[in-house]
Amino acid sequence: MKKLLYILIPLFSLFYLSPFSYQSANAQDLPHPDSVEMLINSMAIQIEATQGLNDMYNFDFRSAESQFKWIKKRYPKHPLGYFLMGLSNFWKMMPNEDIKTYDGVFNKYMDSTITYAEDIFDKAEKKSPKQIEAAFFLSAAYAFKGRLESNRRNWTAATIAGKRALNYLEDARGYGDLSPELLFGDGLYNYYVEWIPENYGELKPILWFFKDGDKAKGIKQLEEVTAEGFYTKTEAQTFLVRIYDSESKTDPTYRAKALNLSEYLHTIYPKNAFFHRQYLKLLYLNGDGNKTIEESKKALELIEKNAFGYEGTIGRYAAFFLGSHSFRALRNYEDAKKYLKQAVEFGEGADAQDSGYYLYSLAYLGQIAHIEKDYMAAKGYYEKIKDHADRKHSTKKEAKEYLRKNRKLFK
Repeated sequence: MKKLLYILIPLFSLFYLSPFSYQSANAQDLPHPDSVEMLINSMAIQIEATQGLNDMYNFDFRSAESQFKWIKKRYPKHPLGYFLMGLSNFWKMMPNEDIKTYDGVFNKYMDSTITYAEDIFDKAEKKSPKQIEAAFFLSAAYAFKGRLESNRRNWTAATIAGKRALNYLEDARGYGDLSPELLFGDGLYNYYVEWIPENYGELKPILWFFKDGDKAKGIKQLEEVTAEGFYTKTEAQTFLVRIYDSESKTDPTYRAKALNLSEYLHTIYPKNAFFHRQYLKLLYLNGDGNKTIEESKKALELIEKNAFGYEGTIGRYAAFFLGSHSFRALRNYEDAKKYLKQAVEFGEGADAQDSGYYLYSLAYLGQIAHIEKDYMAAKGYYEKIKDHADRKHSTKKEAKEYLRKNRKLFK
C-alpha cells in the first residue's frame, strides 16, 4: 500500500518547480493579483520566483525562503508564497524522508495554501482563470500533504488527501496555458498505473478502478515536459531518472539515459544531496569505478562538514561503494573494513538494517573476518544478517550456510 500511495499521489502534484535564468524584476513591474487572470502566468512573478527555486533545488534554503517570504508578503492573500514555503520544507525532507523535523512547518504552509486557494476558488467565476489557478494550488497542496501522510504510513489521511488532489486536478483541466504542466501528471499516471501491477501483483485489485495507462506514452509525455514545461521541468527530470533506471532492467539503452540525466541534475545543483545520491548510485550501477570512488569520497567529506542533506542515507551508499572497491578490487582489507563498518553504522543510525547496502556490507565484513581467521567476528556479522535480512535475500542464504558449515570454528 505504501508503494502505491507513494507513487500515485505525486501524479496530481508538483506544479511550481522549474528553474530558468534569473534577473530581478522591479517591484513596480509586479502585478496586483486582481489585475491578472492568473498570477502564476505573470512573467514578472516567474522571474521573481525563479531565483528562489534555483536556490531551493541547490539546497540553499535560506536564500530561497527569503525570496518566497517576499512573495508571500507582497501577496498575503494569494496561495503562491505559502505553497513555495511548504515546497521548500518538503525538499528538506528529500534526502531522508523518515526525518519528521519539518512536518509541522510543512503542514502549516500547505494548510495556509489551501485556505487562501479555497477562498479564491469559491469567490471566482466558475471555470474562470482565477478559479482554475486556485484549483491548481489546491490539487498541489493536497497532493504534497498526501505524499507526506503516506511516508508517515497514515494511510487513511493519505488516501483522502490524494482523492481531493485528483478532484481539484480535474477542475483545473481545460486551460491551454497550463497544458505542459498538466502533461506532467498525465505522464506519471500513464507510466505508473501500468508499472505498479507489473512489479506489485498484490496491488492489482486496487487498480481495477483506474483507467488503463501506457508506459511508453507516459515516458514520452514526461520527456515533452522536460522540453516545454516551466513549473514542472525539474520534477519531470527527477522522475525520469527513476523511470529510466527502472526500465534499464529490461532495456539496457535506458541505463545511459538515467546516468546522463542524473549527472546533469547533479551538475546544475551540486549542493543537492538527493541528486548527488541518485548520481552516485547510477555511477556504481553503470560500472564507472573511478567516478564512483571520486563521488563517494566527496559525499563522505560533505557528511564530515555537516552539509545539509548529507547524512546516513547517502553515507551508506558512499561507504559501501568504497568498502566494496577496497575489498574486491584492491584487496586492501584495512580500508575495506573501515568503509564497510562505516556503512553498517550509517545503516543502523538510519534504522535501515534491511537495506542491501547494510546487508552486503556485513557479508563482506564476514568474508574478510574469515580470511583473517577472526571467526567469532565473522560469526557476529553473519548472525546480524540472519536477524535483519528478508528470507529471499541472497545474504540470508550466505549467512545460514556459513554458520552451518563453520560451527566447529566458533568453539
